[in-house]
Amino acid sequence: MTALYRTYRPLSFTEVVGQDVVVRTLRNAIESDQVRQAYLFAGPRGTGKTSMARILAKALNAEGGPSADFDPTTRIARSIADGTALDVIEMDAASQRGIDEIREIRERAMLQPAEGGYKVYIVDEAHQLTTAAWNALLKLIEEPPPHLVFVFCTTEQSKVIPTVRSRCQTFVFQRPRLQELVATLRRVCEGEDIDAPDSALSLIARGAGGSFRDAVSTLDQ
Repeated sequence: MTALYRTYRPLSFTEVVGQDVVVRTLRNAIESDQVRQAYLFAGPRGTGKTSMARILAKALNAEGGPSADFDPTTRIARSIADGTALDVIEMDAASQRGIDEIREIRERAMLQPAEGGYKVYIVDEAHQLTTAAWNALLKLIEEPPPHLVFVFCTTEQSKVIPTVRSRCQTFVFQRPRLQELVATLRRVCEGEDIDAPDSALSLIARGAGGSFRDAVSTLDQ
């Protein structure tokens, strides 16, 4: 049984809640062909950093070329959402933090995308990469092939080495407001045909500490 948080995570820019500045800036970059090749998504856990990284990857690999208004039901968009796309590689730096993993990235990153127009690497918990791993990655960040985009997601921006931070466009994700959490929980309840009073959803939202993931996970329990 799939967790509700995974079932109801946003699949497109229009479904993202509480990160209007990030959405608007990324949409403008895609529409004006000004996409950067390294992004740093920083902010508290459960605020949608990895989901936004996947949405960016879908937009870049949209059928017919990059589009902020891509169709999330296409095969490639669905494969990115499911984590099975050949050109969108996700790694967890908490467990894959060494230089050997980075060497593998460097070898594979130079290859042309197999399906879409971009090869996107999404590195979660990026602050846990070792200094040696960052240094091995630095040249690729400085001089990437045109088809390559990195998205580094982190809850501890200050632990990402300064030379890397200076080469990334940084977005700081904000904790959602209470009413945004309640609206998200209401959407899940409607999708699952759950009858829940607003007072109960507000109680769950208050206990989530500004995390979409924790709010929906509590509802799931």
